[in-house]
Amino acid sequence: MLRAEPSPGLLPRLLQPLAKRDLTPERFRAAREGEVLRVEILVTLPEGMVHLVAGNLRSVVGVARIEVEHGRVMREA
Repeated sequence: MLRAEPSPGLLPRLLQPLAKRDLTPERFRAAREGEVLRVEILVTLPEGMVHLVAGNLRSVVGVARIEVEHGRVMREA
């Protein structure tokens, strides 16, 4: 889950870290909530890759907050 500033090119930039690792999300949802875009990306990753992908998503311009769910526990990344 992440929150970001809405911008026209944001959604493809969020998929890029997955595409370059040949990963396809099981779910990708985005909804604008006022001045914030809330995005849910569901993808199963090996434990060592979680922090790499989260770091890539965190570096996307406009991303304000990322939460990573490990199993059923959600943590802010």
